[in-house]
Order: sequence, then C-alpha cells, then structure tokens
Amino acid sequence: MYVFMLPAVSYYLVFHYFPMYGLQIAFKDYKVTEGIWGSSWVGFAHIERFFNSYYFWDLLRNTLLINVYQLLLFPVSIIVALSFNELKDGLYKRLVQTITYAPHFISVVVMSGMIIAFLNPSTGIVNTVIQAFGGKPIAFMTEPGWFKSIFVLSGEWQQLGWGAIIYLAALSGVDPQLHEAAKVDGANRLRRIWHINLPHIAPTITILLILNFGSFMAIGFEKIYLLQNDLNLTSSDVIQTYVYRSGLLNAQYSFSAAVGFFNSIINFVLLIVFNRIAKKTTETSLW
Repeated sequence: MYVFMLPAVSYYLVFHYFPMYGLQIAFKDYKVTEGIWGSSWVGFAHIERFFNSYYFWDLLRNTLLINVYQLLLFPVSIIVALSFNELKDGLYKRLVQTITYAPHFISVVVMSGMIIAFLNPSTGIVNTVIQAFGGKPIAFMTEPGWFKSIFVLSGEWQQLGWGAIIYLAALSGVDPQLHEAAKVDGANRLRRIWHINLPHIAPTITILLILNFGSFMAIGFEKIYLLQNDLNLTSSDVIQTYVYRSGLLNAQYSFSAAVGFFNSIINFVLLIVFNRIAKKTTETSLW
C-alpha cells in the first residue's frame, strides 16, 4: 500500500510543499543575483503596495464577480444529475450523457479558439444567427460587458455533465425500496426527488460547496488569459492574470509572489470559515 501511495505523496511533496520554501520572497526584495537567502527583508511592503495601487479594486472586483457568477450556477450540475437519474436506461440516456460529458475533454486552448471563432462579429455563427433575425452583429470579445457571461457560461457548458457524475454516483446508493414505498403513499416524481434523492446527496453537495469556496479566488488562469485582450481588459483582468504579467513578463518576482500569497490567504480563510459553518449547520464537513 505504501508503494502505491508513494507517487501521489511524492507529487504533493515536490510540487506543493517544497515550493513553499520560495514563498519568503514575497517578504523580500528578491534579486536573482543575490538569491533567496541573500535578498533583504522588506516585510509587508509588497502587499501594502498592492493594496494602495490604483488597480487593486478593479482586480478584486473582477475576481469576485466572476467567482460569484460561477457560484450562482452551482445548482445546475445537481439539476442535471437529478434529471439523468430519472431517465430510463437505454440508448437515449446514454446518448444524452455522452453529449453532455464530451465538452469536458476539449482542451482549454481549443475551447478558447472555438469561443473566439463562434463569436466573431463577421464570420461567427452566433452573429450570423443574430443577423438572420434582423439584428446587428455584436463584437462580443471586445466589449467588456460581455466577457464575464461568456467566460462563466462557456465554462458551465463545458463542465456541466462532468460535474454531474459525482452526484450520479451518490444517487446510485439510494435504496429503490424508498421510492417504492413513496409511490405506495402517493408521492409523485417531484415529491420523491425532493424528499428522497436530495436528502441523500445533501452531504455530497455540502462537501463540493465547501471545496468551491476553498478555491473561490482561483478562477483558472489559462482560459481567462486566452480570451483576454486589450479591449476587454477592464472586465477580464483578475488577480491571477495580473500576477502573471507582473511576475513573469515584468520580472517583479517578489511583488507578484506577494499578490499570489494574498490570493491564497483569502482562499484559505474562506475554506476554514465555510467548513465550520457547514459543520455547525449540517454536521457535514471536510474535517
């Protein structure tokens, strides 16, 4: 058993725990020539600089709004799983599940390319349909007001079926005799879903909701960076893309590390708080 555990433990040690050694550059004036130990300590100067910068509130607002938007769509996967669970096994159910799961396996780069192509104001299929109904083409990717909806809704479409798999696995453990007894008592399908299926998967919902709050500030750098351009930057620029620009492009390693550390601290606090709330209200928690 220990041999089987070794690859997973090694992965987390090498890529998650050992790199924490470098976190100290967030509190130093890091210089490559002097190294981590040789660089001088500056305390919280970089974090204070980030707080006092003119772009701080824009970055925080965009990050929070996108994450709140995604969180509002959290019940969609639950509804999809409950719907799939009510379908009879057969060709139709397998076909619908396959179509729903398939987008999950599309790479982020390909998905971003599809979005840009579909929403192109002159050749995109979306604007072609809009023009067919007498409307004017919309430059979706260059108008800041559209960015958050495009990012969140396309992500929900891509992860919709895959997110439902966990709930379907939980629903498979529901005792069929409970449904039979409810039918005898006159309960219709909606009543049985509400009083049998939902309570059964409630612990799973709680755990996944806690995990979502634990990664609340982590949007997903790759996709948002691929869809980002100079014209939608006011709506698409988030903390993670800013860390990339300031750290890798501008070589401000200490400053970008401090901003990333601030982002991680928020996630950590949210995870602790909502885990405690869930434990007190539902008696279901991560620990």
